[in-house]
Amino acid sequence: MAMKIRLARGGSKKRPFYAIVAADSRMPRDGRFIEKLGTYNPMLPKDSEERVKMNMERVKHWLGEGAQPTDRVARMLEAAGELPKKDRSNPKKGTPGKAAQARAEEKAAKAAAAEEAANAPAEEAPAEAAEEAATE
Repeated sequence: MAMKIRLARGGSKKRPFYAIVAADSRMPRDGRFIEKLGTYNPMLPKDSEERVKMNMERVKHWLGEGAQPTDRVARMLEAAGELPKKDRSNPKKGTPGKAAQARAEEKAAKAAAAEEAANAPAEEAPAEAAEEAATE
């Protein structure tokens, strides 16, 4: 039996509340579970102690039995110091989208044009001054 430690959603519409449960991976998200291990209330501020409550003794038991935590629960366990911090890599998430890349290219082109314009009059300015002096 493949065991998972995961979140089971409760609460009403637009007011989420989750139970941290040990469940068979084949069961529905909010369906049958074996044991309730804690709660998670995302409506509370991040620094609140009531936001995540876990029975760490039972969590350790289920991890020892081979239960795999889901990504979100694994992050909670890392924050609690129960699991070692895992390196996550999503290089595509940090790259700008198409519109942002187009804006960056446009900005670079404008900057290059402004630089050329700044350099060009500086070279022509002495010649214009010499022409003005010659006409006077």
